Amino acid sequence: MGSAMKVTTGSAATIPTTSRTRWRFPDSEQPGAESLAQALSLPLAAAQLLWNRGYRDPAAATHFLNPGLQDLHDPFLLRDMDRAVTRLRAAIAARESIEIHGDYDVDGVTSTVVLKKALELLGADAAWHIPHRLNDGYGMQPAAIDEAARRGVKLIVSVDNGTRAVPALLRARELGLDVIVTDHHLPETELPPAVAIINPSRTDCSYPNPNLCGAGVAFKLAHSLLLGLAWPEAKLYRVLDSFLKLVAIATVADIVPLTGENRVIVKHGLNGLANVKNPGLLALLEAAGFKDKIPNATEVGFRIAPAINASGRMDSAGQAVRMFLTADPAEAASIARELFALNQERQAAERAIVHEILERCTARPPTDDEAALVFWGEGWHRGVVGIVASRIMQRYHRPAIVMGLENGVAQGSGRSIEDFHLLDALESMRELFTKFGGHAHAAGLTLPEAHLETFRDRLQTYAATRLTPEDLQPVVHIDALLHLPDVTEALWSALNQLAPFGMDNPRPIFGLRAARLTGAQLWKEKHAKFVIRQNGRTTVFKAFGLAELLPDLEGVDLVDVAFEIERDWNGGLGLLARHIRPHQPD
Repeated sequence: MGSAMKVTTGSAATIPTTSRTRWRFPDSEQPGAESLAQALSLPLAAAQLLWNRGYRDPAAATHFLNPGLQDLHDPFLLRDMDRAVTRLRAAIAARESIEIHGDYDVDGVTSTVVLKKALELLGADAAWHIPHRLNDGYGMQPAAIDEAARRGVKLIVSVDNGTRAVPALLRARELGLDVIVTDHHLPETELPPAVAIINPSRTDCSYPNPNLCGAGVAFKLAHSLLLGLAWPEAKLYRVLDSFLKLVAIATVADIVPLTGENRVIVKHGLNGLANVKNPGLLALLEAAGFKDKIPNATEVGFRIAPAINASGRMDSAGQAVRMFLTADPAEAASIARELFALNQERQAAERAIVHEILERCTARPPTDDEAALVFWGEGWHRGVVGIVASRIMQRYHRPAIVMGLENGVAQGSGRSIEDFHLLDALESMRELFTKFGGHAHAAGLTLPEAHLETFRDRLQTYAATRLTPEDLQPVVHIDALLHLPDVTEALWSALNQLAPFGMDNPRPIFGLRAARLTGAQLWKEKHAKFVIRQNGRTTVFKAFGLAELLPDLEGVDLVDVAFEIERDWNGGLGLLARHIRPHQPD
């Protein structure tokens, strides 16, 4: 077996992590994967990925790999779509004043732009309104309805919000304003009063894709309206394809499943970024470093979406809307630069809060009895607490709520792990909140400072009754086992066919079993590099953020590696270790 290598750790932390991580390997019995590989002319590992993700016959696999715009569902399958289209057409014919009410995140910004552009094609010059996160709060508020009425608005269309805006919609009814709600957030037991509520999350809506993001729902309304123009199919699909560029960015940013119709949206939308004419989107791509390169879904999620979000988090999301609506390239470029500067401010604010929370956790580490984590702090920027909650959730692998405290009121966001429905938890203690809403794994909330400790205790008790100690351990899902010589350009090409990757179609994680660890070293303080040899091939694995694993590998000879394949900076194929542990036999 040879002598065990010595790990160079430098100043790396000595946190034993490998023992708390569960590895799940695919079923070794895949009788159809080989025939699927032959039928589709794919490497066996790519066929195994398709097999393990439920695409087990050539027709289904081919359809998954090559979705077309014709796979978009009929938008009139959404409940209330007919009522919304009828009311909008009447408003346009009567030249009524129409106003779009959006939200301050990527989903709300892009929804606003897509619907405004669609209405322009029908001859309507709709106004738009985006609330200020810090001054107005989330969603439609009665004050915004009052302002719209003073401006002479007769019809409001909400995008990415409105399903839970009962006070605002009641106020609209009092003032004689009609409201069409387009949204995707989970509704209350009773729906608010409106001309139409288009929301695939409604329990009485049988639309085939319940996982549309807000921009996806706005896009379906746009599609329905454009169908009434009786354009040739080629022209209709050309215009829809142009909208999908923004809808794809929102779909990625909102972390909804990238399967079915959402896969159609993102695959076509991202491909469309190779031919962009909108000055705002062009400026945004250039500022993000994609002037001559099409970003993939991961790059959209980490480099493009945060810049759009930064507008609403740190200032007013109206700037992002204006960037996408302007016809002036110079103005678009100026706003894009401003968004990236705001994103740097956002990152600094986020780092400061994360640092403070981690200092608390170092002083008193979370225990397994604390199945949910709740943190708050005076003056924490409310625009970044959701991102911080995501960081804390990922680090400690349990639901996390982070709130900023100001003038006796706590406002914040929560993020949750796969096994815990966060909105259900908040529903169970709704009397504590001034307002709340969201999804299974992400939610926003506002409550009085006096309720904070009660909320923390009740959430931890609720989570403890529903999560086991095993649920609180991170899971490494291995999609397929490889040997190092299996990593080829043919496999890389096949993986690109499986993209875009995201929820329910994650980036493939491959596994090496019983490979020889011949070298390891600390790299740039928090990272590591591992030298692995198997079947006559030696490869260096980068391991971002995994320096803490180095002590566990001191003196180890054989290891298991969970890794991704990537295109390296020099054009070759690189291997990115997501986790590594001493080899454990079956």
